[in-house]
Amino acid sequence: MERTLLQRIEAFLKESAMPPSVFGRAAVRDPRLVSDLRGGREPGGQMICRVEHFMNIWRAERHAGRVAPQGDRRTRAQT
Repeated sequence: MERTLLQRIEAFLKESAMPPSVFGRAAVRDPRLVSDLRGGREPGGQMICRVEHFMNIWRAERHAGRVAPQGDRRTRAQT
């Protein structure tokens, strides 16, 4: 069974330690993307492609050693 876009995003958020609003802003310039999807928003085909492209590029950059998991800047500042 194929996972939904939201399931793939949730897995990516765990993998990247990226806050949902940062992800939405970086992927499609919509900081509410993840919360809207969690609330039942149905993404169009173009949005799905943009989100998948962002996640694939991020993973390729991480594999090449050019990015690290971001984490939440609010919690990093406290350490």
